Amino acid sequence: MARSARVFLMCPPEYFNVAYIINPWMHGNLRKIDNAVAKQQWRSLYDMLTDHATVRLVLPQPGSPDMVFTANAGLVKSKRFVVSRFRYPERQAEEPYFADWFMDRGYDVSLMPRDVPFEGAGDALFDRGDGCVWMAHGHRSIPAAREILAERLGLDVVVLKLVDQRFYHLDTCFCPLEGGYVMYYPAAFDDVSRESIERRVAADRRIAVEEKDALEFACNAVNVDSTVVVNRASTGFVKALARRGFEVVQTPLSEFMKAGGSAKCLTLRLDEP
Repeated sequence: MARSARVFLMCPPEYFNVAYIINPWMHGNLRKIDNAVAKQQWRSLYDMLTDHATVRLVLPQPGSPDMVFTANAGLVKSKRFVVSRFRYPERQAEEPYFADWFMDRGYDVSLMPRDVPFEGAGDALFDRGDGCVWMAHGHRSIPAAREILAERLGLDVVVLKLVDQRFYHLDTCFCPLEGGYVMYYPAAFDDVSRESIERRVAADRRIAVEEKDALEFACNAVNVDSTVVVNRASTGFVKALARRGFEVVQTPLSEFMKAGGSAKCLTLRLDEP
């Protein structure tokens, strides 16, 4: 199999746990992670991705159990990296670790202002068609991040508003795919945002996901060329993507779902042009 030029950053789940509650998925799961199962699930995702792409690793750190969710580290474009400003103090210790990793590899690293929460590629996703970046606010990031990203990275940033607490980051309910396709769970957005998505993405490129798939984090997918890697998906979802030329690969990530994350959350794409 020819390996794609895609490059992802992952973090081993050495210290992964639900050590606090900062999203609805964590309720009832405090210190209920089976770390052996989590390591096995993470390794399966890692192995699957290394079959298709290059995966780099950042070292996990004690006291940062959510560092495994590298999507939230910041936003990468070419050799520039904007470090996240986490809304909750529980995750703010991760910021310098990620900043150092990118600095050590020659990236131009910049910080968000302290009063502008922005949670990286959890809330900002590159469209694979028209070159814009979709950025969400409502639960974690705030709209003021838009101007900063547009200026620092030279991007057209489209702002969306999230309205369902269960979908607290954009990447839990929205996923741009190769070829300009977008899969999304419409009810996670307010009316204006849904209209914005419909205006910018042609009907034949939009894949509306049903609630049962959305709640299995089917939108929290890693897309490498024509492969879409997810935690779990219904037959209808798999068929809908197959009709558009995508192959869905399922790999259980139930331990990470307890913390509100899945395949996409566990990866940060580094080869954004």
